[in-house]
Amino acid sequence: MDLLNTLVEKGLRRELPSREEALAVLATSDDELLEVVAAAGKVRRQWFGRRVKLNYLVNLKSGLCPEDCSYCSQRLGSKAEILKYTWLKPDEASRAAAAGVAGGAKRVCLVASGRGPTDRDVDRVSQTIGAIKEQNADVEVCACLGLLSEGQAERLKAAGADAYNHNLNTSEATYGDITTTHTYADRVETVRHAQGAGLSACSGLIAGMGESDADLVDVVFGLRELDPDSVPVNFLIPVEGTPLAKEWNLTPQRALRILAMVRFVCPDVEVRLAGGREVHLRTMQPLALHLVNSIFLGDYLTTEGQEGKADLDMIADAGFEVEGTDTTTLPEHRSGGCASACGPAADDATADDAASVGAPAGAGPARTDLVTVRRRGAGTDLAPNA
Repeated sequence: MDLLNTLVEKGLRRELPSREEALAVLATSDDELLEVVAAAGKVRRQWFGRRVKLNYLVNLKSGLCPEDCSYCSQRLGSKAEILKYTWLKPDEASRAAAAGVAGGAKRVCLVASGRGPTDRDVDRVSQTIGAIKEQNADVEVCACLGLLSEGQAERLKAAGADAYNHNLNTSEATYGDITTTHTYADRVETVRHAQGAGLSACSGLIAGMGESDADLVDVVFGLRELDPDSVPVNFLIPVEGTPLAKEWNLTPQRALRILAMVRFVCPDVEVRLAGGREVHLRTMQPLALHLVNSIFLGDYLTTEGQEGKADLDMIADAGFEVEGTDTTTLPEHRSGGCASACGPAADDATADDAASVGAPAGAGPARTDLVTVRRRGAGTDLAPNA
């Protein structure tokens, strides 16, 4: 397929595809899927070999968020029956993090619901970072606390944080349909605050919210322009009690095409398979390892993930290896993120005529049985999944 040959050549040269080419990846047929995966896999192996970086989430504060993000079970007015608790103490968070590190996690992601941290919250998180680093000096710590105010990123960096996560989630054009309590521009500003403080920027997307192909390409090109070091790709987990609970728009095949498109657009960036992989990829998860070089281990913020041991077995059985703390994730040539390292896009042609994605024809019934609210780990007396 000429398209795939072109995309592989561009990926190996760190040359970005055009929007038209990115849209064409999403438009490939199921019969062409293995060719798409194989092509993107060549690009993935060029920059990351067969390494898989493991990341572990610690939900520092769950529920009762004042923001109205439609995809989130912690949102304002959520009727989802999730765990709700206030801030974990530093020693509690450190113990939770240790479980993930023991399971092989190289990065611990500290997440707290809310619009953004107060200065007192930054102090709390700083103490937690210190407690984690005291026990595991080599582990990377990423904070995800919402919108940052001036100077807060610098304080987190001084406390020992390595990275900051704040996802764009969807395209700027459709952002207001998903969230009304803050803007796309607010999110961009927070990522730039983190970058300005010297933190490694982590910013990604959520697929499966009813967006069009053009929206998916727009948000990924927006991420490329923003220049994060890592791009988490989440697939919507339609939790009962949220506005998007009935949005079941993904098949395993479409999820793989989305991951391939992200890899072609950001060939040498850490692409992370994040929330929803078990729900939407299901038995095809091992194929995704040929596209991504990073996954979350264990559970997510409010829902349960695949058992940690199953994750490790999957990686080994697929012929990949867990990346150690003595290995630098990003290729040596990268001094920043995708945009600075990959070069300019070949073509910025628009694609306003792309159709919205609905439930694919021939897809089986929605697997609602695979969405399980988290009842273990942080905020409970039960052992975590790691």
